[in-house]
Amino acid sequence: MSKLMWKPGTMLYPVPSVMVSCRNAQGENNIITIAWTGIICSDPAMLYISVRPERHSYDMIKETGEFVVNIPNSKLAFATDFCGVKSGRSINKFMHLKLTPAKANLVAAPYIDECPVNLECKVKDIIKLGTHDMFIAEIMCVNVDDSLLDSKGKLHLNKADLICYSHGEYKSLAKSLGTFGYSVKKKTTKK
Repeated sequence: MSKLMWKPGTMLYPVPSVMVSCRNAQGENNIITIAWTGIICSDPAMLYISVRPERHSYDMIKETGEFVVNIPNSKLAFATDFCGVKSGRSINKFMHLKLTPAKANLVAAPYIDECPVNLECKVKDIIKLGTHDMFIAEIMCVNVDDSLLDSKGKLHLNKADLICYSHGEYKSLAKSLGTFGYSVKKKTTKK
């Protein structure tokens, strides 16, 4: 196999495509689509989002120190894209897209009720990087749509029809290739 060397770039795909909701001190809500995000610690549960300082949501999050990471499904792909290309300075994205700003449990920022999973977050640190600043945040609680739970309360996240972003395209996460630890799991013998 032959390889070409390219200059450094953001070629780590696919990436999550999440809708981050926030609220400023005056009560204005906004949604920004973020692809530069991920889990950075399990105890305490923490994640990061990287945001350009010129984005409308940047000052809202910096001012309040709170936001919600809303994980969209395939029905919300259009809204996810829209919230990434339209500015909240000129349009109320919740109203325009007919999304519901639900009252969060532990932060002032609303969560998007239509998203199957919402992570309420409080900023712990901001790291200036270059084109983006990284907001490191503790996950205060997770809200999960009860339709994803079975009768025993077990979460079946695959039923959520989540999406990701890969090199310019939104993709559905449909096909399972294995479960955690399947590569080392002992084979069972039939009796």
